[in-house]
Amino acid sequence: MKVTALIMAGGKGERFWPRSRVNKPKQFLCLTGDGKTMIQQTVERIRPLVDYEDIFIATNEKYKGLVKEHLPEIPEENILLEPVGRNTAPCIGLGAIHVRRKYEDAVMLVLPSDHQIKYKGMFINVLKDAIDVANEGENLVTIGITPNAPETGYGYIKFLPDHMIGRAFKADKFVEKPDLNTAKKYLETEEYMWNSGMFVWKASTILDSIEKHLPEIYGGLKRIEESIGSDDEESILSGVFESIPSESIDYGVLEKEDSIYVLPGTFGWDDVGSWLSVGRMRQANDAGNVVSGNAMTVNVKNCIIEGEDKLIAAIGIHDIVIVDTEDATLICAKDSTGDIKKIVENLRICNRDQYL
Repeated sequence: MKVTALIMAGGKGERFWPRSRVNKPKQFLCLTGDGKTMIQQTVERIRPLVDYEDIFIATNEKYKGLVKEHLPEIPEENILLEPVGRNTAPCIGLGAIHVRRKYEDAVMLVLPSDHQIKYKGMFINVLKDAIDVANEGENLVTIGITPNAPETGYGYIKFLPDHMIGRAFKADKFVEKPDLNTAKKYLETEEYMWNSGMFVWKASTILDSIEKHLPEIYGGLKRIEESIGSDDEESILSGVFESIPSESIDYGVLEKEDSIYVLPGTFGWDDVGSWLSVGRMRQANDAGNVVSGNAMTVNVKNCIIEGEDKLIAAIGIHDIVIVDTEDATLICAKDSTGDIKKIVENLRICNRDQYL
């Protein structure tokens, strides 16, 4: 069966402020130091399995130009523009109806545009296994990450060790981000994986599930599907997305379905969720600092310093994130990076939109 991919690229990346902005969010930034943006890396990783003509990009309509600039190989008709964000269920459904219209049915890889994968060959092997499971009946497959710490920032998937198809375990339940004590218990049982937000299924399978569990969203998707290629396509798309509910694929579908399987991934995954991820992805110096740009340090330890042409001089600090851009500078304790979104929120409240 044909293998296609839907890459979700509509996020704002507010935790990467001040580099990530409304007009150029983090998926269009180079954060790993290799000269390629996050979305370019995402497409490059799956090219052994998927042709350019079968890769769909779901993004906000304001980012169409950025997608074309960063991914000129992707056909323009494969750039799916969401008029407003309505979470992952409508986004994935939109991709699925375009896949169904083009191929009647096909396997879909569903991937965020802002993950980092260290071991690409191992990643491809996991995707191949997932494709096999998705093809074997009406199975919905999610890629789980084998946890190495009691992480409280991720959702978890409990799996059944004795129920398998190939290397995939049957999922028992999805659980929200836990507190630290609960996360430690999950780690001890060895029956939980992190929920990576990466999925593999047939377009027909996920659309059937959306129709069953989210009939209002499915009804809207059907109206969009019937309008594709017509003069009314844009207005119908806009009207539907304005009216349908915002819903995640996890809560709206996966938590309610039975044939969910999870494949363990040990391929060096990072969700690149905050500036701390940059510290994990790049090589630190002997003092534990990750430095980019024009910087000079004295007695500085375990810091992330991200600059441009302007000299950043840092003295006697530790466990700090410093990000300097042309019009804004962030200085943040490492253990407070989760509050960067509060700065963005306050800027919005104060109508200081030039910094968003």
